[in-house]
Amino acid sequence: MPGIYIHIPFCKHKCTYCDFTSFPDRLNFAEAYMACVYREAAARGKELEKMTFDTIYIGGGTPSVIDPNYISGLMKQLKNCFHLAKDPEVTIELNPGTVDARKIAIYKNAGINRFSVGLQSADDAMLESLGRIHTTADFLATAQLLKGENFSADVMIGLKGQSAEDVEKTIRLAHGAGAKHISMYALTPEDGTPIYTDYLNGELPDGDEVAALYDHGYKVLKELGYLRYEVSNFCLAGFGSRHNMNYWRRGEYIGLGLAASSFLGGKRFTNTLDLDEYMKCVLSGYFPVIDTEEIGEEDAKFEFLMLGLRTVFGVSAAAYKKAFGSDWREDFPAYERMKQYFEEEGDVTRIKEEYLYVQNQILTEFME
Repeated sequence: MPGIYIHIPFCKHKCTYCDFTSFPDRLNFAEAYMACVYREAAARGKELEKMTFDTIYIGGGTPSVIDPNYISGLMKQLKNCFHLAKDPEVTIELNPGTVDARKIAIYKNAGINRFSVGLQSADDAMLESLGRIHTTADFLATAQLLKGENFSADVMIGLKGQSAEDVEKTIRLAHGAGAKHISMYALTPEDGTPIYTDYLNGELPDGDEVAALYDHGYKVLKELGYLRYEVSNFCLAGFGSRHNMNYWRRGEYIGLGLAASSFLGGKRFTNTLDLDEYMKCVLSGYFPVIDTEEIGEEDAKFEFLMLGLRTVFGVSAAAYKKAFGSDWREDFPAYERMKQYFEEEGDVTRIKEEYLYVQNQILTEFME
């Protein structure tokens, strides 16, 4: 089933690696912005009244910096405007140090049942260098507030001066705090961010070093009972992210709010990244879309293949044929010369475990 994504573009402080659309200095616009999101939800709800949505994901920015009553109001609006499945997965992103018991209670009362917590590192000096506003102690306090809840922790690798021991320490901290899901992803230094200077100066780990950090982290996660179901995502049994799996299965989703992307009816479209323009459009009765792309069949085939091979579930030949009426191996002749990287089980092809982290290099061969 399709999902709903809502972007909350406010934060307390911009991290040195952050390339997302977020504003540390415009929190005073939160009330007006959320009113516009409610309005956009009402308009999209009418357009999509025949669809049933299975997941909701509230991301940012830092959604937990705004008044929790705005989040509660958002949930009421989504329930009023969209047809939701009986037991939807509802996730909100949190940063340690921005929540308290009252906020968590309001979130849970509103129907939020999954929490994604931005840990990144268990080293306070690294957190400070990244521009994070929290400490390890703040993370542990947040985890205590979420005791018994379904929560995920983010772990970042490829940081300046980071060792395999640092990665292991962070994973074990998240596990010990009760995280049922861990996202371990590599830092991507984006042009225009402060950390890009470190990258240009050669101060960040190179590709081979990051791969070694990933391999060590993977071994630790496996030892602790976390199952890898996608390149960067690991979970205890039964706690995979339904919202993210919808993306990797090339499922449909609607995005609400500033810079939010959507994929519906074979079209991908994106809302404006300009906060003033977003609010102006919505208040004038227009959808704030600035870019629309119709996905052609060849691109759709590659997306199907690429997204499926990012996961341990791989690509089903039957599912591909049902979607496109052809055999994917014939559509992508590169398969024959890349066979050594794949394993077959029934009609399913997946990248071998030892090559999953370098799947980008493998899939590049299929872009022909």
